[in-house]
Amino acid sequence: MNLALFFDPLPDELTAPSAAPTTVAAYATRFAETFPDWRGADLALIGLDEWRGTVAGAPQPGQHGANRVRERFYQLQRGSGPLRLVDLGNLRPGLTLEDTYQRLREIVAALLEANTLPLLLGGGHDLDYGQFLAYEPQHDQGPAISFAVVDSRPDMAMPTPGTSPEDSHLRRLLLHEPNFVFSCAHIGHQQYLTPPDVLAAFEKLHFETMSVGELRADRRLAEPLLRQANFLSVDIAAIRWQDAPGYYPARPFGLSNEDATQLCWYAGHNAQLTSVGLYGYRADHDPHGLAAATLATMLWYFIEGYYHRSPETGFGTYRFLTYRVVLPSKSRDVPSELVFYKSRRTDAESNTDKWWMEVESMADQSLKRTVPCTYQDYLNAAQGELPQRWIWTQALLG
Repeated sequence: MNLALFFDPLPDELTAPSAAPTTVAAYATRFAETFPDWRGADLALIGLDEWRGTVAGAPQPGQHGANRVRERFYQLQRGSGPLRLVDLGNLRPGLTLEDTYQRLREIVAALLEANTLPLLLGGGHDLDYGQFLAYEPQHDQGPAISFAVVDSRPDMAMPTPGTSPEDSHLRRLLLHEPNFVFSCAHIGHQQYLTPPDVLAAFEKLHFETMSVGELRADRRLAEPLLRQANFLSVDIAAIRWQDAPGYYPARPFGLSNEDATQLCWYAGHNAQLTSVGLYGYRADHDPHGLAAATLATMLWYFIEGYYHRSPETGFGTYRFLTYRVVLPSKSRDVPSELVFYKSRRTDAESNTDKWWMEVESMADQSLKRTVPCTYQDYLNAAQGELPQRWIWTQALLG
């Protein structure tokens, strides 16, 4: 597939050789005259400038959000990894918004096939529909996926003629046919922006949600939600305006920039997460480049986490400690024993231990999943209480 047909090269100021040999710019291969070799890269940065699915419409002319973030990102120092990064330039929008979704689908799918992780930057949050479509199985029995969304509210509005795609894109993902979603986690919603029936719908679907207050009380509780995801979709509107003044309308409360970078660090560590999208940034609302700097730092932490990935398979081997908890209940709906695994490695950056829980379907023992969990889940089981995460996973398996 010739991806070069879908992209515009970067402006000269973003492709000039770096004066400092230790910066990200010195290591990234950027699209200037020659299209980069994306098949040999670990990560591929893609700029998006599609706003037809948003209420506010396109930013002022000449205000390309992805390029603004690049200015900050390429000035950062390279992390500890080898940084095999290509910048494919800016995606040309399709003739229609649906064309853009399909174009994004094809590009992300091609990158996934080459084991190159797409970093999608800019445009409306509804563009994650194209990101999502890239995971649609090619066969009826394809694998079900999990994904995580970080946003100030779940975008679950009914798709009526007066509703913008950015307000209903999450509903479209969850109702897509064929349905290939195993689980969805929504992180960072603000209670006063979220209709109660939306949270009730997530609970009925056995999908996890975490409010901004819950996350800020203990960021580590978000780590298992991100560790289960195959892809991540982030709306910059989840971050409070004073830390990232690059979206409309302004919101005085939300995640801090430290919260956002920590989430990206967690996501980068997840070996099964294969794409990430940072959406919603509007350069015309960011006169001092603060939001651009926040997004650039989020990218940096994700990439740094990516190069700290370690295998999360082989449960029961020397890499994991195994804990077996006997439950006192004799009910047919409650297992007699739960099995937990704890990685022998600790994330020193965030002082986080990684735990997993084995969930076997009570209806069909051939169905089994080992899902990320928390130390608290283990403690609850040790006290004879069935963890809520086990109940949710059991319902999804059933």
